[in-house]
Amino acid sequence: MTGKPTMLKTPIVMTIAGSDSGGGAGIAADLKTFAAFGVHGTCAITSVTAQNTKGVLKAFDLAPEAVASQIEAVCTDMDIKWAKTGMLASSEIVKEVAKQVKKYRLSPVLDPVMAAEAGGDLLRKEALSALIEELLPLCKVTTPNASEAGALAGIPVKTHEDAKLAARKIADLGVEAVIVTGGHIDATDLLYESGSGTFTRVPGTFVKGGTHGSGCTYSASIAACLAWGDSLETAARKAKAFVEQAIVRSVPVGKGVGPVNPLGKTLEEKERYLALKDVKEAVSILEDSPEFARLIPEVGCNIGMAIPGARTYEDIAAVEGRIVRYRGKANPVGCVNFGASRHVARVVFAALREKPDIKAAINVKYSEEILEACKEMGLGISFFDREKEPENVSTMDWGTSEAIKEYGGVPEVIYDKGGAGKEPMVRLLGKEASEIARVAVELARKVK
Repeated sequence: MTGKPTMLKTPIVMTIAGSDSGGGAGIAADLKTFAAFGVHGTCAITSVTAQNTKGVLKAFDLAPEAVASQIEAVCTDMDIKWAKTGMLASSEIVKEVAKQVKKYRLSPVLDPVMAAEAGGDLLRKEALSALIEELLPLCKVTTPNASEAGALAGIPVKTHEDAKLAARKIADLGVEAVIVTGGHIDATDLLYESGSGTFTRVPGTFVKGGTHGSGCTYSASIAACLAWGDSLETAARKAKAFVEQAIVRSVPVGKGVGPVNPLGKTLEEKERYLALKDVKEAVSILEDSPEFARLIPEVGCNIGMAIPGARTYEDIAAVEGRIVRYRGKANPVGCVNFGASRHVARVVFAALREKPDIKAAINVKYSEEILEACKEMGLGISFFDREKEPENVSTMDWGTSEAIKEYGGVPEVIYDKGGAGKEPMVRLLGKEASEIARVAVELARKVK
């Protein structure tokens, strides 16, 4: 068959919500979430909040006409089906949004925002009845937490049985499906679909990290997944996993509740690609240098590089086997992959604790001539003595930390003179694997 390949059309999704001047919740979280899911995000701002990680200081509601104009501008130009609503502070704004939803036949995901994670009311009491009567019946799904579900259903929600009862009561108000999020119960979300009358539990785990904006991020994730054509259950599971990783990757930016990081995983995947690419380039540099083969220890060597903020061995890329000397050349035995070398990883982790931009290391053989060449190149040098190693510690972690402590910082070179059954070794450290590979080649050329 011939012809042009069919291009997958990018969905367009709208968030109708308030702004967060601290960048953690509201449209800030929604648009970042939409970007992470590969949908085009649009927005209609309902309120401007003076907000930070410690709470909402002031809120300034836009006129309902201003909200309507934003929705109209986007919907008359773009093909939009799915939307999500967040902060709708007044009954007038709720009624106007409901009117626009009907007019443009939108399918909203309703996040019944009532209070900010960091503190501060975002929904006036008189607006709650308008939300229930005017907007809720027009929505495909609503995503209340336990407190919000209780307010919508008129009952306290403290257990899963409470959540089931509340979900049925909320569905009876006209919404097609209800997801009671479990962050205030036991991390398990409860999905109720009124058409089939079925409940689906979506389990999760409590993870450490900032949670400001987690509710916004969850509902935005649901809307994005539905826009891509996922079933509601699939969307709920994807959104759950997405919010958990966004919490884990949160970055403390203020003095209060830290915001989630919707783009954290996307940026991490980019860094993983760049680390793999750089280590592969480093290996090629070593392979292309006949001189470097002279620096390979009897046990072989390895070269590795961490992604920024590395947390586990799986965040450090290295050669799966080792680099060995064969027929006078450096030959990698295995591919470059993450989690491939704990030896190099321990050196890197010890360096990262002291200086986060030192992310790469390589080990080469030890000799006095090699140390002299390092000095000639102006490289900072430190060492550790294996005979002083305490029991029940990792040699590379302890040794690297000792050498750093001795040097008063992270040197470019750390060596040891070996021990019983242990070959003496020199380790080169730097910011990137390709950088230290070039240093290693230059070092090899200085050694006869």
